[in-house]
Amino acid sequence: MSGRGGVGYGRPGGQGSAGGPGVGLPRQRQAPPAGLRGPRQDYLDAFEGEDEEFAWEDDVFAPRAPATVPHRDPAVAHASGPYSSATAWPTETGRDGVDDDDVPPTGAPAPVRGGKGRTFTGIAAAAVTTVLAVVVAGQVASGRDDDAVQSQSATDQARDARDPASRGDGRPTPSGSPGVATLTYEQKMDKRYTLGATSKGPGEFDAVKGIAKAPGQGQKYTYRVDVEQGLGLDGELFAQAVQKTLNDDRSWAHNGARTFERIYSGKPDFVITLASPGTTAIWCAKSGLDTTVDNVSCDSAATERVMINAYRWAQGSETYGDQIHAYRQMLINHEIGHRLGFSHVTCDKNGDLAPVMQQQTKFLDHDGIRCRANPWPYPGS
Repeated sequence: MSGRGGVGYGRPGGQGSAGGPGVGLPRQRQAPPAGLRGPRQDYLDAFEGEDEEFAWEDDVFAPRAPATVPHRDPAVAHASGPYSSATAWPTETGRDGVDDDDVPPTGAPAPVRGGKGRTFTGIAAAAVTTVLAVVVAGQVASGRDDDAVQSQSATDQARDARDPASRGDGRPTPSGSPGVATLTYEQKMDKRYTLGATSKGPGEFDAVKGIAKAPGQGQKYTYRVDVEQGLGLDGELFAQAVQKTLNDDRSWAHNGARTFERIYSGKPDFVITLASPGTTAIWCAKSGLDTTVDNVSCDSAATERVMINAYRWAQGSETYGDQIHAYRQMLINHEIGHRLGFSHVTCDKNGDLAPVMQQQTKFLDHDGIRCRANPWPYPGS
């Protein structure tokens, strides 16, 4: 069995051997060969008196000649390296499984190194190991950080791509968002719209597209709805109001006597036209009517057009006040009544409803009689 007290790997033979001359003698420091600089003297002196039990290790700074250690396996050979003492520690069976007690020493004896040499070598090895550990740890941490950044970036991009609303978290919602409720027909008909009392359009009209079938079985009248260009009013709302109003049982369709159908192409019985005050005046003048005095509407009987003054449609009248929906129904019924052949009349009794053919835009009261606003030909239905 090998041990630190016997001849073994790293121990010189001859006079340093166990039981031979030189046992118990002080260690002798060998000077490095010429041209090879050894450790500083003050550094070595600092380690004097160290434990002698590690004297078997090589001095890392001492030159050495290659030594060949026979191996039981002829195929295996070992050559000592300059750092073998710092990286290969002896075992019970010696190096590479060979029992060094059975192997006679060969070659020149290797210089003996004291405890201070081993200590210095251990410090150097520990320093190298520490540096490598720090470098490797830094690379691992850097790789994790890079992976984390890339992962976060990819996650953010994916979130932005699938969820554009995630960018809205905690931010104010832009105005005009789809969450705004759409007004109903009744709500739109109750609103006033902006249009000047003296405005004049280009006199060009666009027909409102689409049709609305006659709902009744009475005498059918077909009509088209035209809206002057540039008014900024809702032509679809106007067309819907005409169809609903005329076919209401309180209107001229009362008791199924008549029914009204909106068409888009072909020859209609009349064209109900929403136009600016200036254009209305022009078309009414073709039938000898002056609408400029009270800015009213007319049935231009000499033409195909029943003119609805867009200013009145948008703003209403003083006589109806806030009853703008009812006033618009009255405008339609009154002018179509003229197209059907009905003339102006007034109420005859104080407090009665004004007939739809009374000029309610201009007045409700006349000759000391106070009439009530009424948009229908047959209001009691």
